[in-house]
Amino acid sequence: MIIRCQVVEQMCEAVGLPMPVKEHRFHPQRRWRFDYAWPKYRIAIEIEGGAWTYGRHTRAKGFVNDMEKYNTAVMLGWRVLRYTPEQIQAGKWVDDLAKLMYHHSHEHKSDDR
Repeated sequence: MIIRCQVVEQMCEAVGLPMPVKEHRFHPQRRWRFDYAWPKYRIAIEIEGGAWTYGRHTRAKGFVNDMEKYNTAVMLGWRVLRYTPEQIQAGKWVDDLAKLMYHHSHEHKSDDR
């Protein structure tokens, strides 16, 4: 996780995106946390480890629990992006995050009219 944190922070800084909040608790009662969150934008990134090794997130119970977490997050107004560790390392998330932040900013500007 430390290496990925450095990668996310370094990439955000390099391209001028806001820094994420790590391990952000988004639910008022549950102990659910996002790996990375930008609360101002209500955008989160989750890193799905174990995709190729039958890890916790890909076993039935973990998969079902994650669905509950992500669906609840969406109902609370969050947009959740999901990536493998390899996609994080490769920067596959940067354009997606920038686009969502752009859309968020423009949606709220139109609300002000």
